[in-house]
Amino acid sequence: MNQRFYSLDVFRGATVALMILVNNPGTWSHIYGPLTHADWHGCTPTDLVFPFFLFAVGNALAFVMPGMESKTTGFFLSKVGKRALLIFGIGLFLNWSPFVKWDHDNLVAKLWQNVRIMGVLQRIAVAYLFAALFVYFAKPRGSFVVAGTLLLLYWGLCLSLGNPADPFSISGWFGSEWDLLALGSSHMYKSNGMIFDPEGLASTIPAIAQVIFGYLTGNYIREKGSTYEMLAHILVIGFVMMGTGYGWDMVFPVNKKIWTSSYVLYTSGLAMIILGIFMYLLDWKNCQPAWSKFFTVFGKNPLFIFVLSGFLPRVLALLRWTDHIQPDGKPVYTSFFPWLYEHIFKPISSDLRTGSLLYALCMIAFYWLIVYVLDRKKIYIRV
Repeated sequence: MNQRFYSLDVFRGATVALMILVNNPGTWSHIYGPLTHADWHGCTPTDLVFPFFLFAVGNALAFVMPGMESKTTGFFLSKVGKRALLIFGIGLFLNWSPFVKWDHDNLVAKLWQNVRIMGVLQRIAVAYLFAALFVYFAKPRGSFVVAGTLLLLYWGLCLSLGNPADPFSISGWFGSEWDLLALGSSHMYKSNGMIFDPEGLASTIPAIAQVIFGYLTGNYIREKGSTYEMLAHILVIGFVMMGTGYGWDMVFPVNKKIWTSSYVLYTSGLAMIILGIFMYLLDWKNCQPAWSKFFTVFGKNPLFIFVLSGFLPRVLALLRWTDHIQPDGKPVYTSFFPWLYEHIFKPISSDLRTGSLLYALCMIAFYWLIVYVLDRKKIYIRV
């Protein structure tokens, strides 16, 4: 059945819009609590964005897989492999771009030996590749078994290879050693002097299961079509998965930074519930309010606008000028986006979180205008 579900477009577009919102605050120093990640264990609304996007990748895979399955295995491997390599390559490009940076008053090259290898797009590429392979060769029932096995395997690895005193802490988690061996410290994410990559290779193992769950949900929707039986099953299974993840949290904490198995179940279940609510409101009730149409244009060019929202600020940061001179005579430089926040949004309120949020909302409006124009011109940039 090739029925088009408007709710799937809205879900994907809303996820992209939220990614732009949480990635583009006016300042990282002043952010409202729900728009920040959990310090370690736990799950904030911001921690739902990335797993929802992986879930949406699985949804989309379910609707293109029949076409690929109708052709040869060679065609499938070529199509999926090229797409994964392209997404991974775009992620590397984004990490390395704009290839130069300011070092005091000089522009210097950004050297490859200091470029982070993994990242959001790289995780999407790897998780998509392996999920597609499992789905193609193991079929839906087998891929469900694979997803469960991956989650249990990852739990076992954390317990057996991590620090027995606290295997789920940042210092006790086993994955950093794997990432250091595979990637090298110079190619990993660094924060507060600590080398730890939240999108590293080890924690991508359970992320593969997230894409598979998205695929299984999309495949069930595609096969059952617009029926109340399908909707009821999606909602019930969503609550079961979310509850299971919440229960698992007692022994395997929900944690985005190491992408725990409980986190996968909890966020996948919540994604199914939200998607089910969207289907009921937007597809069954045939209600398409303005807010839903706002999100659909993001969903039609999701990868392009996500990459642009990361690339554009870095390029514009090279075009800097002197904002003011410090008492010691040293210039303080600024560029377009920082100037916009400091001089337009920051003065709006004494609570600096308000200006930071308004700036982020302005960024969403700016990028929405771009995808809106592309949609009007029927320009859809696919990978």
